[in-house]
Amino acid sequence: MQVAIVKYNAGNIYSVVNALRRLGVEPLLTDDAEQLQKSDRVLFPGQGEARGAMEYLKARRLDEVIRSLRQPVFGICVGQQLLCRHSEEGDVDCIGVFDAEVKRFQPQRHEEKVPCMGWNELHAPEGKPFGTSSNLLFSRLGDAPYVYFVHSYYVPLCKETAAVADYIQPYSAAMHKDNFYACQFHPEKSGKVGEQILRNFLDLNCEL
Repeated sequence: MQVAIVKYNAGNIYSVVNALRRLGVEPLLTDDAEQLQKSDRVLFPGQGEARGAMEYLKARRLDEVIRSLRQPVFGICVGQQLLCRHSEEGDVDCIGVFDAEVKRFQPQRHEEKVPCMGWNELHAPEGKPFGTSSNLLFSRLGDAPYVYFVHSYYVPLCKETAAVADYIQPYSAAMHKDNFYACQFHPEKSGKVGEQILRNFLDLNCEL
């Protein structure tokens, strides 16, 4: 299996590389359209600022390449946000796989800090239980899985929400549409739960 990671001007990519190596996978880090298109799996991770990331992607037409991919694609952290339609961060149009707008957290109480940093529990959205055919990315996680978040922006709940977390308000901790999967948290920093999520992604049936 060839696993590719989208190479662009975002941080945190090498922690994902190392997480995949722990699973016995040597990923290809590339911004080459042909290499991305012929890979069996594509991961789109990142930490950074949405406008700068989108300017880099559009200058190299990587936004078009990512949108056209037909194999399983996994956006992580900023990768999830960039797969949405628009982001308040820099007021920028994004790739547009998910019809959702990324918003900044607005604290309501003194103890609500931004960025949100730390461990939080995942819940299945109504009608999409974890581990079922509609939500395979979250198979075999056990009860009340906890994962690690670092973010100031979030995606509101929507029809493409695949997992829910609650900080200031409930929001999309993960998303799914067709062959595109995404999460706001960092599976590569989320211990055994994150490792299982990455393994689930690698094991997805390409026909899904």
